[in-house]
Amino acid sequence: MAEVVGIRFKENGKVYFFDPDKKEFSKGEKVIVETVRGIECGEVSAPNHKVNDDDIVHPLKKIIRAANKEDIKIVEQNKKKEEEAFTFCQKKVEQLGLDMSLVEVECAFDGSKMIFYFTSDDRVDFRELVKILAGNFRTRIEMRQIGVRDVSKMLGGLGICGRPFCCSQFLDDFHPVSIKMAKEQGLSLNPTKISGTCGRLLCCLKYEQETYEYLAKVTPRIGSVVDTREGRGTVVDNSLLTGKIKVQLDRRPEALPEEFHRKEVRIVKGAKPPKEETDSEE
Repeated sequence: MAEVVGIRFKENGKVYFFDPDKKEFSKGEKVIVETVRGIECGEVSAPNHKVNDDDIVHPLKKIIRAANKEDIKIVEQNKKKEEEAFTFCQKKVEQLGLDMSLVEVECAFDGSKMIFYFTSDDRVDFRELVKILAGNFRTRIEMRQIGVRDVSKMLGGLGICGRPFCCSQFLDDFHPVSIKMAKEQGLSLNPTKISGTCGRLLCCLKYEQETYEYLAKVTPRIGSVVDTREGRGTVVDNSLLTGKIKVQLDRRPEALPEEFHRKEVRIVKGAKPPKEETDSEE
């Protein structure tokens, strides 16, 4: 076990573990750390706690110190630089006629570089743009093309459920989502109903999938033969979330199906539903 502190560098970004170096840090506190991108100012999202060694990447970098007033001032100044750089870059993109859409600008804590995030359907020759930006801001410039899901995470918004995007609230990483998940969850396969604002399949299909897989195991499938308090019958409909199932009783084949909870029935293994009787002419 290792003692770590979880730190975010963006409001809804991924949490990274750092060594507290025998110091105590509280949630929301600003700290200065060394990352692969250089010195950065982050915010504590998870105070001192212990995790398994398998859950961290060694060697674990140490937190340099708690941020002071001067550090906070630098962060505020960098935010202003980012706003100015965004406006300036947008104008240059229009002047150069580049087929790209600027999403966000990020300034390194020490001012050593600026990162410009953009989207585009094709490859973009931004060499001239980089020269202009580097000459104006006197720092190293990086251009990063991102996908539509990353844009939604950065900009945020409201989903079809009426709540803020999951990706901009609590999802650290994007996970693969498939149409199979929508089928197993009994959702409409209409792309407009199972896709997010980004145009990709809803992220919530993934983190709800495990629940549906478990419920599918404990809920009798349609066509299963079950024993109920009213007698034996065949499952004709079920609801994974509510646990309600409808059973067509063998002794009342013409009546409406009876409703039971999955805990109230027992699956008869190997049994087959009765065949429908048909009239035959002699």
